[in-house]
Amino acid sequence: MKAAVLFKPNEPLQVVECELDPPKAGEVRVKMKASGVCQSDWHVMNGDWPSPMPIVPGHEAAGEIAECGPGVTTVKPGDHVIFSFRPHCGRCRYCSQGRTVLCIGRANVPPGALYDGTFRIKHKGQDINQMARIGTFAEEVVVPEEMVVPIRKDMPWPQAALVGCCVATGVGAVTRHAKIEAGSTVLVIGCGGVGLNAVQGAMLSGASKIIAADILDNKLEMAKTFGATHTINTKTNEDAAKKIKEMAGGLGVDYSFDAVSNDRTQALAFDSLAPGGHAVAVGISAANIRASYSPFMMVFTEKKVSGTFYGSVRPDLDFPVLVDHYMNKRLNIDGLISRTYKLADINEGFKRMMAGEVARGVVVFD
Repeated sequence: MKAAVLFKPNEPLQVVECELDPPKAGEVRVKMKASGVCQSDWHVMNGDWPSPMPIVPGHEAAGEIAECGPGVTTVKPGDHVIFSFRPHCGRCRYCSQGRTVLCIGRANVPPGALYDGTFRIKHKGQDINQMARIGTFAEEVVVPEEMVVPIRKDMPWPQAALVGCCVATGVGAVTRHAKIEAGSTVLVIGCGGVGLNAVQGAMLSGASKIIAADILDNKLEMAKTFGATHTINTKTNEDAAKKIKEMAGGLGVDYSFDAVSNDRTQALAFDSLAPGGHAVAVGISAANIRASYSPFMMVFTEKKVSGTFYGSVRPDLDFPVLVDHYMNKRLNIDGLISRTYKLADINEGFKRMMAGEVARGVVVFD
């Protein structure tokens, strides 16, 4: 089978023929149907997130179960599944609390390998790592059973793939993590795939005002179609926090969601809050980024800052619900898909993403 392999950081992906070993106990082989082109993959590709090489990136995907290893009980051949890029051992302190995205039960396994410490993808005899132990930029993959979630079969493949990352992360940040109240005022910083879904999550939750912020006007126009009531270009507004407070009624917003998470956007997320407000870091920055807040203002205005990983979702429970929301026309996932690509064109997908030309590109497999 073919896979897009990153042999060295800051080099293009190479689509090469690879060998795929069969699944072992507790593993499944999945025929890939669609995989999103995501900023997180780019962080691996450009070295922001140090990763073992060579590696197959890709983590936002959906496919069909082709084969099950011994002991697999939750899925069977022919099932349609969405990949979860987080382990779920079911036994550690976080899984026991229902906070499965924080699972530490697999922490002793080398990154990129499967849970027995070995590899299933090989290229010319060389072991190939899998990003998040799934590595979905490949025609087929072998992954742990716990990292696939079965869904209804009438869900379109590209839309199903996006549920696995940007939809779950954006919607979950608002509904699962912050649990905003109806009537709240909300700021969303960054209108890519995750940010647009945070806008949708705010709309689903009954927010009274949803302010979308970005540096590209085309992204802001797109945010309006997902439910933003106000928009602001933070590149052309010198005092964006002041303008956002005015839009929210004077005091500021009740909640802010930063889908970018760099030093500037984190400061804006905090400074735009009303007293008692809650700023949520959603996007994953490069590892060396540091943010600054005013402890004085945090104390005297009781502002809160928190982070959410993967939208704090519970994939086994939430993915099927998000699929149902889409099928019942409560979520707009069609509008997220700006372009589709073949695996051979994957580098073009990242080029367009970094140019800000798309909400989401999706690699579609035959």
